[in-house]
Amino acid sequence: METRKKKLSKHAMWTGIGGILVLFILSACVFLYQTAYVPNFTPSHTVYVYIDNTKSFDTLISQLRDSAQCNNIHSFIRLSHWLKYQDQIKTGRYAVRPGMSNLDLLNELRRGQQIAVRFTFNNVRLIDELAERIASQLMLTKTDLLSLLRDSVECVALGFTPETIQAMFIPNTYEVYWNITPESLLKRMKKEYDIFWNEKRLAKAKEIGLSPLEVAILASIVEEETAVYDEYPIVAGLYINRLKRGIPLQADPTIKYALGDFTLQRILFEHLEIDSPYNTYKYVGLPPGPLRIPTIKGMDAVLNYMHHNYLYMCAKEDFSGRHNFAVTLMEHNRNANRYRAELNRRNIR
Repeated sequence: METRKKKLSKHAMWTGIGGILVLFILSACVFLYQTAYVPNFTPSHTVYVYIDNTKSFDTLISQLRDSAQCNNIHSFIRLSHWLKYQDQIKTGRYAVRPGMSNLDLLNELRRGQQIAVRFTFNNVRLIDELAERIASQLMLTKTDLLSLLRDSVECVALGFTPETIQAMFIPNTYEVYWNITPESLLKRMKKEYDIFWNEKRLAKAKEIGLSPLEVAILASIVEEETAVYDEYPIVAGLYINRLKRGIPLQADPTIKYALGDFTLQRILFEHLEIDSPYNTYKYVGLPPGPLRIPTIKGMDAVLNYMHHNYLYMCAKEDFSGRHNFAVTLMEHNRNANRYRAELNRRNIR
């Protein structure tokens, strides 16, 4: 009888231990499930976190806490430690979607499964400004990009020089990975340049006797001359007339570029004395490089320029931003006198 009681006691003990183990295992499974699989991010819409080349785990945690509506940041940190994520952090821009679990996000982070970013640049004048605009949208730095854009070897490899590299950048919106390197970005821009200069555009350039680079240079002058788009083809035709006749372009924007001062409202005779290849009052033909990054509209306006006999242009005296065009010097002088008189009246020196 006593032996039987002992057996029952042992059985109860093992049953209790088994029950405890089952409860422990079930609790562990629930804990693991909640840590890995339960939705932990509930932003109202998809948000993005950015990991730069410092690969700071703490910075990532701050982004998740501040913008990704993380319900339990400690569970994310815990799973990250279990999966040794801190040893395999990859740079990039990653999406945090509503309803994502810790494991969902960590799998994408560990694989480097990032989301492309759309970046754009337009209305850019100088290469320094271009580098700054791009760097503000991507992981690369302005300094690193500028060093390549000013490197003769790098530019020549792409078919340009530091003076002409601006022409390779076609203003548009592009999709790239946020952590793209400066070298890869330049290759991508060269690819987009080649796409832009398709057979149709190349044929038009050849027809008017200009290379793609010369079209870009002329377009940059046109865009600096007038802010009125419907004047682009007229101004382009005027300069092409001058090029064909061997007449100096005498484009005021080239003087501003040579002087490094685009704020000049009045070009004086003393300004015209600057000895620069960009001084189109002194040197016949196009300057050696673009004055700004020309737009697609500007380049297409050159390729589809208006055929006319204009050789001269002068800003209208009403300061509307438009111009008076003339065929003869006498007619131009009358236009110029009216404009100068208005400058004097407004005390613009």
